[in-house]
Amino acid sequence: MEWRDDALIIGARRHGETSAILELMTRAHGRHLGLVRGGRSRRLRPILQPGNLVVAEWRARLEDHLGALTIEPLAARAAHFLDRGAALNGVASLCALLRLLPERDPHAELFEMADAVAAGLGDIGDFEIAALMMARFELALLGALGFGLDLDACALTGVRDDLAYVSPKSGRAVSRAAGAPWRDRLLPYPDFLRHDSDAAAPGDLVAAFRLTGYFLTRDVLNPRGAALPAARDLYIGALSRAA
Repeated sequence: MEWRDDALIIGARRHGETSAILELMTRAHGRHLGLVRGGRSRRLRPILQPGNLVVAEWRARLEDHLGALTIEPLAARAAHFLDRGAALNGVASLCALLRLLPERDPHAELFEMADAVAAGLGDIGDFEIAALMMARFELALLGALGFGLDLDACALTGVRDDLAYVSPKSGRAVSRAAGAPWRDRLLPYPDFLRHDSDAAAPGDLVAAFRLTGYFLTRDVLNPRGAALPAARDLYIGALSRAA
């Protein structure tokens, strides 16, 4: 068994004296693990860092084996994260959330989104754009995990315009007019999540992460006895200060 695919590095852990078990998010093969021989070498350690984009080649005798990986770098971004705390926390949160996906379950769209987020975090000029993409990624992740929100029309009236809130009970959108009497009990539905916009109004980024974080916690993490990554709170804190 073998395949070759583009992959985003999620993390690596030591295996023996010289090797590493590498965790990847691949384009066509989902979240995947494999053994990298010599992964702790001076040459490979800088490559096997979270957020880097690589070409991975996996081989195993049987499909359910761990298998061996060989890696070729495509985009070395990790060095750009190290001197910027917000970017470092952003990529740590991104990788932690990717681990919620089942192993070897393909999600090409999530791979593309996660890779775009990592690229944006590595570019000092794309801080806000990366945050917009991160919020959209979290929304898409909910859908991939089977907990997608119904945000196309108002749950109360059926209208598709001026959707401003999301019900924390049903996960459905609510229009501004219909939700006005209960707005203190509803979650904000930021405008940029509904449109392909490269900018967000002040406070909308934090509101978007509040929305996705609520449903990730309730539907995905609480049943597993887990919590949102601490790096995510630090990343959102940096966004709040920047706003």
